[in-house]
Amino acid sequence: MSIATAQTPTRSPRRARRSLKSTDRRAGLGLLAPAGIVILAVTIFPIIYSIVMSFNDITLTTTGFDFKFSGFHNYATVYGAPVFWHSVWFTVYYSIVTVAVELFLGLLIALAIQNVQRLKDLSIVIMLIPWSLITVISAQMWGYIYNGVYGVLNGVFQGLHIIGSPANWLGAPTSAVMAMMVADIWKTTPFVVIILVSGLQMIPHDYYEAARIDGANAWQTFWNVTFPQLRGSIALAGLFRILQAFGVFDLPFVLTHGGPGTSTQSLAILGEETLFQNLHFGIGAAIAVSTVILVLGACLAFLSAFRSMVEEEAA
Repeated sequence: MSIATAQTPTRSPRRARRSLKSTDRRAGLGLLAPAGIVILAVTIFPIIYSIVMSFNDITLTTTGFDFKFSGFHNYATVYGAPVFWHSVWFTVYYSIVTVAVELFLGLLIALAIQNVQRLKDLSIVIMLIPWSLITVISAQMWGYIYNGVYGVLNGVFQGLHIIGSPANWLGAPTSAVMAMMVADIWKTTPFVVIILVSGLQMIPHDYYEAARIDGANAWQTFWNVTFPQLRGSIALAGLFRILQAFGVFDLPFVLTHGGPGTSTQSLAILGEETLFQNLHFGIGAAIAVSTVILVLGACLAFLSAFRSMVEEEAA
């Protein structure tokens, strides 16, 4: 009499790895779920809700909001208003000038910090001070500097005999725009510097040794070694700064409140006044959605231009 012993089938290594990966994937999704819910609640939902608001005529009632579908009426109202196009022009002009100057100054300062070995850490800490200040506090400080009665800038310029009498820097359209740009460049250039310094530290030192052996001068070394290796960091800094510049709100709100007149009225200022002060919720939402579309277009244009420049140099 023979007894047959049943053997338990063994799982193949490939199937075991697949099962392990599936378990890890479920565990990872479970850990990411709380963050995903928060992102949906504070980011995705407001965006979708703003888009819905932009297609409705909204009135405030005693029981809440009354939505009445109006199609593209709000967008037609926005795009037919000259003040909107003035805000678009100012926001685009302001963003292009400030981002270009910040990238240029940030690159110069980053190169200087990279070449100062002993004081590099101290230099980085000093550069972080303007960036670490809250924008409202920074704007208040610049408001005191630009003040037409007791401002520091007037005192310095009069002491140097550059101007004969105190000037109201925030009282004229041209000087107000320039003053706001200077304040923004002062605060946000350190952000660009930190990104570019990090990029410079990632460039292998062997590249510079090879350039030195080949007899390259400082400019040739920068153009053929440093700049190509730093393009990714420049693109990253430029992308972040475009996103921030197109959404500028707190600096003009504190310094000029969009004035004098509408000379420093950004799209964010216009949206805030329309939505929260005038209570035109549908029109304000249309301005916000249009701003998002404009920002995305500007970022795509910047990345496309940067990619084209890289491809031309590679060819």
